[in-house]
Amino acid sequence: MLIYRILFGIVAVTAAIILFFFVWGLSDGTASADNMAIWLVFAGAPCAALLAAYHLAAANSRVAASVILALVAVPATLTGLFFLMLIVLAPDWR
Repeated sequence: MLIYRILFGIVAVTAAIILFFFVWGLSDGTASADNMAIWLVFAGAPCAALLAAYHLAAANSRVAASVILALVAVPATLTGLFFLMLIVLAPDWR
C-alpha cells in the first residue's frame, strides 16, 4: 500500500513536470506540429500509467498497479538523482 502511494506520487510529479514543459513549449512555439507526436507520447506515457494504475488499484490489484508505476517512476527517479548530483557537485566541464 505504501509503495503504491510513493510510486503514484513520483509518477504524478513526473507527469506534472512534463506537462509544465509541454505547455511552456506551446507558449513559446518549440512544441509545434512538427514534433507533436513526440510530445504526445512523452506526455501521454506517465498520464496513461497513472490512469491504468488507478484503475488496477480500484480493482484490488495493487501489485500490478505498482509494477506499471515502477516502469515510469524508476527511470524518473534516476534522472532526478542524476540532475541533483549535477547541481550539488557542480562539475567542471572543461
